Amino acid sequence: MTKAAPSNGVRLGLMFFSLIVVLSFLLTGCETPIVTQSAQDRQAISAAISGEVPGNYFIGYRLYKVDYKMWGWLKKPGEPWKNAQMVMFNEQKMLAPDRARNAIGSDNNTIYKLSGYFSGEKVYEPASDTVYPEFVLTGASVISTNPPLIFPDRRWLDPTIRLIAPPLY
Repeated sequence: MTKAAPSNGVRLGLMFFSLIVVLSFLLTGCETPIVTQSAQDRQAISAAISGEVPGNYFIGYRLYKVDYKMWGWLKKPGEPWKNAQMVMFNEQKMLAPDRARNAIGSDNNTIYKLSGYFSGEKVYEPASDTVYPEFVLTGASVISTNPPLIFPDRRWLDPTIRLIAPPLY
């Protein structure tokens, strides 16, 4: 008794199925791993906040997103990051640090000590379809280029992910 060879249709189906399996393994390996905020991050955030000297300045967290034009999160010294507000910079008096270096977004995930003031104006950002307060920047100095994670998940720092939810801690 002789077995019949598989038909071309069956062979193509098996090849297609094998290709799908291989591609699924390859693509899942490319995903950004989930790294969540840790107890160490929260302790470091608390320590940094308690070390912020009261004064007439702001603490700024640069959050660069490719598709959006807002600058990042601003808070008063001593306040938690969950009280911060997303702002748009008015750069007529001073360029944002990354723009001054002609390296847009190079300072993503950087904490700054900022001087300036809120103009009272609101600025529309079309990609997010949101209105943000305008901050007139007059000075900036780096506090940290490797701050603790103020978001629940490190993927929020990815410039290509269109996520702009506020910090939680």
